[in-house]
Amino acid sequence: MSDWIGKTKTSIGAGGEQAAVDYLQKNGYEILKKNYRTCGVEIDLVAKKDDTVCFIEVKTRGSEDFGLPEEYVDFRKRKRIIRGARVFLARKTYADARVRFDIISVVHQGKNPTIHHIEDAFEA
Repeated sequence: MSDWIGKTKTSIGAGGEQAAVDYLQKNGYEILKKNYRTCGVEIDLVAKKDDTVCFIEVKTRGSEDFGLPEEYVDFRKRKRIIRGARVFLARKTYADARVRFDIISVVHQGKNPTIHHIEDAFEA
């Protein structure tokens, strides 16, 4: 029986975000912000690796029965993330940093999540 059966959407999402944070840190990323909110936009994770600031949308599902999690990041969501990234960059000093927009897809089927990190998932 899956640990995720009976969990609320919020707790599944929080579990997915924590799995994404663990994955990123294990792979050399520094987490700058979690759930960054500005101008009516929420960016799940802002991370930095080397000279790149990454704005990351985390999508979590209990299964792939209704499609891959990353398929739920539509044009409107991408546009909002880009708008939030511009505000973040304007308020911080990352003048020399490259910017990248990633999606981390987390599927919980059992105890170990499957994580798919899509770098450069979309462009500003």
